[in-house]
Amino acid sequence: SPPDKAMVCFGNMFIELPKAKTREMLQQDQEELDEEINNLRKELRVKVNRLYEAQGKPELKGFNLNPMSSEEMKLINRILEG
Repeated sequence: SPPDKAMVCFGNMFIELPKAKTREMLQQDQEELDEEINNLRKELRVKVNRLYEAQGKPELKGFNLNPMSSEEMKLINRILEG
């Protein structure tokens, strides 16, 4: 395979594509997956709150927190290291 090409698996077949196109496709797929994951997390919070409400339990505290991004974690680690 030439150095500017990459083998990509689609289902049960491999296709040789330019590396730039492959990288672009992977980044787009990752962005779509991240968006879907975030939407599912939001829906889960709503559903869990409805469940607790139906059971007569108080709302969960801290359940609406969002995870820190990798950049935020890097900054925290820098602060902690001194």
